[in-house]
Amino acid sequence: MASVIVPAHNEASVIRRCLDSLQGQAGLDSLIVACNGCTDNTAEIVRNEYPQAICLDIATPSKVNALNEAEKHVTTWPVFYIDADTHLSTHAIQTVTQALAADQGFLLAAPEPEIDTSRSSWLVKQYYRVWLQLPYIQDGVVATCSYVITQAGRQRFDAFPAVINDDGFVRCQFERQERGNISGAKIFISAPQDLNSLIKIKTRARLGNMQLTAEKLCTKADKKPYSSILLNKLLSREFLPTLVYLSIASFIRWRAGRQYHHLQTYTWEKDQSSRQTN
Repeated sequence: MASVIVPAHNEASVIRRCLDSLQGQAGLDSLIVACNGCTDNTAEIVRNEYPQAICLDIATPSKVNALNEAEKHVTTWPVFYIDADTHLSTHAIQTVTQALAADQGFLLAAPEPEIDTSRSSWLVKQYYRVWLQLPYIQDGVVATCSYVITQAGRQRFDAFPAVINDDGFVRCQFERQERGNISGAKIFISAPQDLNSLIKIKTRARLGNMQLTAEKLCTKADKKPYSSILLNKLLSREFLPTLVYLSIASFIRWRAGRQYHHLQTYTWEKDQSSRQTN
């Protein structure tokens, strides 16, 4: 049996889709929704429509604080940490839980990400076309909006620290052979619809990684040797999407560098475009 934690900040437009994909799944023991700093009716939806869930209504708008508060209610492992704007495939909880039980060497896992770019602009589609082919992404448990930690794996760190990128923090506590995506389980992610929204979330991720490096919070090295791969793509039929990817990635790197100088006053940037229901 497994526990699921869903941190949610003003997710009224998407929370039903997420929770509908979770409730009733085989292997689910407890579902904890950690509403944090909400000014909409997210908590009301959870309390009224999903009575089987433990609904926390936390005043502070902080994802990592929400995770720490939610973990106080965990009674079974592994624990799934799922973003509210995503949803899981049928049997994903049981599939991942059984895979972790069968391979004791795996301490950190995630469902395989399936990114929907059907409503995205051409530039966003080209970016993801290249991004999804990078070895760093295919290695697993990165930017998947979810991760699953075993009870033994959770001993790697104490409380979640005050960081921007909780996914990156968790990933860099484990060696490559200790983590991976689980075949047969899917997490469905809606890509940003426009370039501006893409830049926001990718800047946030890079800024979070810069913070992890500066504060020396990573215990395991995580190399990203894909420069030669991108160069080869530039010399192939993938020239145009690769050029688009490199251009956007370069701008994101520059933008994150500027924001890093004002990290103490950073305001969380959120993609609202993929949360539109129409």
